Amino acid sequence: MKDESAALHQTPRPHPSSSMTGDALPVGRTLRAKGARGEYRGPERRRHRVFVTRNTEYHFRDGFCIAVRDRRTGEFLHGHLALSRPVHGGIRFFPNGAIAPNTGEPRPGESLYFASDGRDLVTSPLEHVERPSKELVLAYTARRSG
Repeated sequence: MKDESAALHQTPRPHPSSSMTGDALPVGRTLRAKGARGEYRGPERRRHRVFVTRNTEYHFRDGFCIAVRDRRTGEFLHGHLALSRPVHGGIRFFPNGAIAPNTGEPRPGESLYFASDGRDLVTSPLEHVERPSKELVLAYTARRSG
């Protein structure tokens, strides 16, 4: 039998079936960053996130979509309908044709829902949410000022 006290001091790791890899963020949860007891339980303070669907990455800053990138080619899509819009929630589609709206933060398996006057947008299902690299965030800034 293993020493139980040693197990208490090991760093927890994500479950292999989890959608979290590297710097991926769980959707709709509070981050747990290092603090007094090794955890931060306050509100999310990071400004940038990427919602990843099967074919597309939706890049957000402060809740608004600032870039859309094709996952296959890596090209940014400059005329995409999601640009400059906030995501309004998620929609889960079921095999029997039923749908379930979520007015909160979209979760994996739900399609992103962008509302607009007459031109709503529903994406393919969300696979995961991650943090963009520092280089990519700097590219957003360069693209906006150039």
